[in-house]
Amino acid sequence: MDRKIFIRNSAFTAAGLLLAQKNLLASFFQTPAFKIKMLNKETGIFTEKGGTILFSFTKDGIVVIDTEFPEQSQHLIDELKKQSDQPFRLVINTHHHGDHSSGNISFKGIVPHVLAHENSKTNQQVSAQKNKTEDKQLYPDQTYGSTWCEDIGKENFCLHYFGAGHTNGDSLVQLQKANIVHMGDLLFNRRHPFVDRSAGASMKNWITVLDKTLDKFNKRTTYIFGHAADGYDVTGTSEDLKAFRNYLEKTLTFVEGEIKAGKTKDEIIKATAIPGAEEWKGDGIDRPLTAAYEELTA
Repeated sequence: MDRKIFIRNSAFTAAGLLLAQKNLLASFFQTPAFKIKMLNKETGIFTEKGGTILFSFTKDGIVVIDTEFPEQSQHLIDELKKQSDQPFRLVINTHHHGDHSSGNISFKGIVPHVLAHENSKTNQQVSAQKNKTEDKQLYPDQTYGSTWCEDIGKENFCLHYFGAGHTNGDSLVQLQKANIVHMGDLLFNRRHPFVDRSAGASMKNWITVLDKTLDKFNKRTTYIFGHAADGYDVTGTSEDLKAFRNYLEKTLTFVEGEIKAGKTKDEIIKATAIPGAEEWKGDGIDRPLTAAYEELTA
């Protein structure tokens, strides 16, 4: 091949590769950090940073369950507006923690109501006052005590309160016709949970809450979880609830045995696994161990 032609072709090839790399890099940065997965034609989940969001399109407006953080909730709003001309009808918080409710503020002025359990609203207000973030909150303007139900479009939305668990204000949000239940942080899928004793959490009663959940809904119910470990889904079945129930029970049993053996809290929280619930791995094991110790010695 003529040397001049070879050099020219090589230059074109190099330029083409450079352009391809630039396009690939640009495409990478344009890829949104969030993920949307539709569970059926009307209902989907949004994940980015924080607790899992469930949303539902109805002819009477869009219902959103949990809101992550302000930036993430704005991403959600922008995407849902691309898919529907319907207004936002209702925001529901499964509980008060900031990774589930601080995104409420993005809905200020565009949703008529925010709904949560009465204890959840109180917890949100107390937390905001403590952290001096009251100006960044959109508190629930509607609350309930044990059960709340309303038909919105063709779907029947029901909130159930079965007592203290992850906090003292956790709601299970049921989409009756779709047979979907958002658990919020009442279930951490193969991930060590946060147990908020400062907000009335109870590991013993958490087990009771899961028992009531299993009795209330059926084996075909799709459950949405607040969080999941890497490699696990934020959706699942009653088998995942049974596994998490077992995890909580084994944690309490293990800590109780260690206390009876004369172990201190500092010694107990050095454990690297929960006997009988080894599927729960990774960082954060000190959280449930500390909570169990405090609950059992209170």
